[in-house]
Amino acid sequence: MENFWDYSVWSGFNLVAVLLVSLLAANVLKKSIHFLQASLIPASVLGGGILIVVAGIYKFATGEHMFDTAFFGGDGTNTLELITYHTLALGFIASAFKPAKGKLTKKRTVEIFNTGVTTVSTYLLQGVFGLAISIVAALVVTDFFPAAGILLPFGYGQGTGQALNYGGIFENDFGFVGGKSFGLTIAALGFLSASIGGVIHLNIQKKLGRIKITHPEEKALRSEQIQSDDEIPMQESIDKLTIQIALIAVAYLLAYLLMVALGELLPSMKSVIFGFNFLLGVLTATLVKLVMGWLKKKGVIKKEYTNSFLMTRASNFFFDIMVVAGIAAIRFSVLKNYWGIILIMGVVGLVITYVYNYIVAKKLFPEYTEEQFLTMYGMLTGTASTGVILLREIDGEFKTPALDNMVYQNFPAIVFGFPMMLLATFAPVKPVLTLLILIVFFAAMNVILFRSLIFRRKSKNK
Repeated sequence: MENFWDYSVWSGFNLVAVLLVSLLAANVLKKSIHFLQASLIPASVLGGGILIVVAGIYKFATGEHMFDTAFFGGDGTNTLELITYHTLALGFIASAFKPAKGKLTKKRTVEIFNTGVTTVSTYLLQGVFGLAISIVAALVVTDFFPAAGILLPFGYGQGTGQALNYGGIFENDFGFVGGKSFGLTIAALGFLSASIGGVIHLNIQKKLGRIKITHPEEKALRSEQIQSDDEIPMQESIDKLTIQIALIAVAYLLAYLLMVALGELLPSMKSVIFGFNFLLGVLTATLVKLVMGWLKKKGVIKKEYTNSFLMTRASNFFFDIMVVAGIAAIRFSVLKNYWGIILIMGVVGLVITYVYNYIVAKKLFPEYTEEQFLTMYGMLTGTASTGVILLREIDGEFKTPALDNMVYQNFPAIVFGFPMMLLATFAPVKPVLTLLILIVFFAAMNVILFRSLIFRRKSKNK
């Protein structure tokens, strides 16, 4: 029988509380220090950095890993990784539950499709350069994992959660020692790339007179922005937020059962299947949403149960926790021989993502080039929230379609990006062949992306 005063009773809460306290501390620092405010570094990234510093001081003073002490249950680092893994899926599920807006015009549909293709093309470009760097590094550095570079698109393009997932697959299934920390470190460098590259771009464009920095006043939300008349009330026998969390839990439980079933059917793919927890979570959330829509149409359900405002708050909460936990879980000690490679990969990731996305924005989004570029560059080096942070600097009221492009591009991005996710698990087996396939795939995606320019030129030449 456990006593209430034992660490085992409190360790889980202690860990979550420290993550939340670090977020509060980071928010205070961002509000108080002008340099941090101007840097556009998200509070979640700063919070993770604070925990890394505190943990480093603790280890220097005691010789122990802070998160692996009894206060955090003796295995806090693994718990941080589990938190990162689950909050990735929970954040995506909450986003999938948000009610869809009205119908899109043909032009907007094309722009959204192009945005999704841009996302996948950037993943592929990051994968090509990252894998090329790690293959060359493996020839120079003894025992270096040649497929490590494929983590660049997962760290930069998809963020902390996927970097951890694939780093874990490489570590557990292919013997990449420090694979998780490698992926998480790449993701952390991605956030820095988003902030540093974004700020430099904004300042250069401002000096050239091409953009105007705006800081719109925060206004109180109107009641219709919080809920519509067709929805269940905020409070009755069960709170509306409780219902949102319950729906997210139902979708994630169904995703888990689906992963278990697929794992039994394909035992050799079990690691990959459970690495796609976020994708299968989006699938089950969409199915639950469709069932609820059908029940409402049949009159079984009288009111709308999902609420966009609350689901947005829930997804943002999960993503904040995911980022701070993922950064705090980094073990720098296992990366001591790889720092040169990691920094080269990080700088190359910044440059290629910046240049490629600016070219795409200029060619395909001439009406709002800067807004589209900042949104995509921020998302493809950090997360969607980083893209929003950069966009707000020049389009604080979201008057351009850039934000909607980012939101709705997920479906074409998943369709085209899924083969690459599967291909990533082939990289440790045949890294050079994987690199060649990525190059061909990248070329094909760019034909699709620039189809209007390519085929228009051909028709003119005839």
